[in-house]
Amino acid sequence: MAASISSLFFMLVIQAASMAIAGTQTMNVIKSTCRSTPHPELCIKTLTDPSVILSIPIDPTLINFAAHTLDSAITKAKKLSSFLADTGSGGIGGIVQVQKGCVDDCKELHQISIACLQRSAAICDKKGGTAASLSTREMSDINIYLSAALTNKNTCLQGLSTATGPKKDSLVSYFTDAYKYVSNSLAIVAKSKASKLPPHPTSVHNRRLMGTMIPSWLPLRDRKILQLGPITIGGGSNNEGNNEGNNEGNNDGNNDNNDDGKGDENTLTLKVAADGSETYRTVSEAVLNVPEKSNSRTIIQIKAGVYEENVVIPSNKINIAFVGEGSDVTTISGNRSVADGWTTFHSATVAVSGSGFLARDITFENYAGPAKGQAVAIRINADLTAFYHCNFLGYQDTLYVHSFRQFYRECNILGTVDFIFGNSATIIQNSNIIARLPLHGQYNTITAQGRDDPNEDTGISIQRCSILASQELAQNPDSAKTYLGRPWRIYSRTVYMDSLIDRLVDPAGWKNWDGDRGLDTLYYGEYANTGPGSNTDGRVNWAGYHIMDRQDASPFTVSEFIQGDQWLDSTNFPYDNSV
Repeated sequence: MAASISSLFFMLVIQAASMAIAGTQTMNVIKSTCRSTPHPELCIKTLTDPSVILSIPIDPTLINFAAHTLDSAITKAKKLSSFLADTGSGGIGGIVQVQKGCVDDCKELHQISIACLQRSAAICDKKGGTAASLSTREMSDINIYLSAALTNKNTCLQGLSTATGPKKDSLVSYFTDAYKYVSNSLAIVAKSKASKLPPHPTSVHNRRLMGTMIPSWLPLRDRKILQLGPITIGGGSNNEGNNEGNNEGNNDGNNDNNDDGKGDENTLTLKVAADGSETYRTVSEAVLNVPEKSNSRTIIQIKAGVYEENVVIPSNKINIAFVGEGSDVTTISGNRSVADGWTTFHSATVAVSGSGFLARDITFENYAGPAKGQAVAIRINADLTAFYHCNFLGYQDTLYVHSFRQFYRECNILGTVDFIFGNSATIIQNSNIIARLPLHGQYNTITAQGRDDPNEDTGISIQRCSILASQELAQNPDSAKTYLGRPWRIYSRTVYMDSLIDRLVDPAGWKNWDGDRGLDTLYYGEYANTGPGSNTDGRVNWAGYHIMDRQDASPFTVSEFIQGDQWLDSTNFPYDNSV
């Protein structure tokens, strides 16, 4: 009996010692992990909370930790939602808005952020949350969702910067504190993703391959619909022979325009005509009649005309495609601006928050003019969006590539100051980027990328484009300087690759924003460009500026940067997946 008791006691001592060693090992791993986050003390506090640490496995992975920090982020975000619900507009609830819509912006963006956090947590929880169960694509998804959430926070705070009232400081503080959990989660996921990547990712040197890597989340019926050929109005193909072979083998003549208005039995087609000859007179009316959260494609055919309206596609209206009759004849136009009291976010003529949005053969315009300051033609804060044969016309802040993953092909983008800006992962291919004549005393900056965290997989990649002067600017070449970009935020990231850069671009190439802020932490790169403005001999001498080689350029291609080889095929828009 005594021997049995001694044996049991010995086993308990060994078990306790083992648990202590395991606990120490877990604690060391937690500390090591948290050192790589922007808020290490908060990270340690989160992961050592008694309710959390007891559920952490003995041999935890980074994804285990990310799952717990995301749970904390969601809890904080929901509490912030309750605070926001008590914060009205127009002075009600303690916030006085100087710019129209700043509180509404915060409410809308925060709800999108909560959805991003929940989607990220669901991926982390997959198969028990082991790193081995998550693909690089899934971790890229999490990264872009969390990057979008942090961008939403910054947009909210930017709008609130002009507000007043007794609740303003509390709201700003609440937002700042709540999103620290998001930053920590992003850092842990980025570390896990980096551990899975090969040391030097290489691009697949090919053109689009229809039907090979179509994403599993896209319903089979929608894949079939979109593979029938380019969507056109009035029959026939609208490729205009301008696809450079990227659509080879895909046009089998079966374009199925379904002029009866029904389309495929699983596709809703809505028709808009300004003259009243179709069901809807305005684009906004058609959007209102799109089913919410539909996994099927809704095609909105927009006949020739100028549609003077501000169109909003909310986050619950997904998988919408705008199809015009040509970017020279179908225009959606507006004139909101910051000078007239709108936030930059709310100034957009067309605002897209619904994922899976596509557009082709349309002009998006904000004609407020250069004297009105920020005036957005289109704002995209939706994932997996693509544009083909579109025009974007404005002056300051024309194209707001706000967040998530975006693709532009064979488009014309015109503006003056920061006219391609935001913090998405965006690729622009085979397009004309045209600087206009700015106000007297101004200079042109083509891009103003807003990456605010080194762990964000965001940036602007401009590939095989032409950087040109408008006719008016070309006739007055000495009236204003033009730069490739400037750093809106300190980790700003923009690259120009294999593009024609005309003589309008200043020899320095790039412009600082505020003294030397961000010049060491940004990433600006140029690779294999041509034209009189492409000479890099006189470029800026910043630590963050790079003359790139092929290996440097590879991460900014369609497959690497926006995972486009896994979703762009379904759009039937051409793309090039090579460096």
